[in-house]
Amino acid sequence: MIAGVVARSGSLAVDLAEPLSYGFFRRGLVVAVIAGALCGLVGVFVVLRNMSYIGHGLSHAVFGGAAVAAVAGFSFFVGAGAWGLASGLLIAWVARRRIIGADAAIGVITTASFAIGLALQARFGQARRSIEAVLFGNVLGVFRGDIVLVLAVMCASIAAIALAYRHLLFATFDPEVANVSGVRVARIEALLMLLLSGTILVTVRVVGVLLISALLVLPAVCARMLTNSFRRMLWTSPLLGAAFGGVGMYVSWFADVPSGAVIILVGTAVFAVVYATLGWSRRRRLTSLAVH
Repeated sequence: MIAGVVARSGSLAVDLAEPLSYGFFRRGLVVAVIAGALCGLVGVFVVLRNMSYIGHGLSHAVFGGAAVAAVAGFSFFVGAGAWGLASGLLIAWVARRRIIGADAAIGVITTASFAIGLALQARFGQARRSIEAVLFGNVLGVFRGDIVLVLAVMCASIAAIALAYRHLLFATFDPEVANVSGVRVARIEALLMLLLSGTILVTVRVVGVLLISALLVLPAVCARMLTNSFRRMLWTSPLLGAAFGGVGMYVSWFADVPSGAVIILVGTAVFAVVYATLGWSRRRRLTSLAVH
């Protein structure tokens, strides 16, 4: 009996190690883990500042830029990055002028960008494959350069948050008082838009445009339910995001299901378990967030 258990455990270890024998899976696993951690980190501010709709909208804007880049034949990162960042700053500018609400600005600008991408996809067949990779994700098709780029954005995001921590904290919880106190909230918002646009740009290949907003929100929401400390959220959320990416990659390999969808389903399952386990009374106590 003991020998049977040992044999089964050894077989399980071999099965789990099998995907690692393929270079494309190893690269995809590394990118998925780092991308999940990056989305978890930036997602803290997305959730606390109620920017989930902006994250969803910017992913659609990035798709429009990616489509233009694919048709024009220049770098995806240049086209999609410039388009996404310009869309984010335009949304912030329109919202600050208070002519229309931020939600309306997001709806108009980002939906128009997505429509441009769809039109180009239908019109120019030669760019269809690269556009579809952005739309649905293709984590198993990443290269070493993609790993370096995601890691660079991760390091830059950590550095930016560490350097502007106090201003980010103040602007996140009380932007009006922060503005009166001398904090340049407009610059903080521009920094967040830059971080959010960069995050979406380098992680969109993991889960695709249609699902990237969920990867931004799920780790932070789960972390928010587990702690009422802002500082703990900043490290719990990236750890959860990395776990979603790693577990999702493995499950997708053995289930033969697209990895992006499985990563989101893993995160959703964790969210459901945490939500059900905490209970109503604990969730109510967590409605107030501490900064320690």
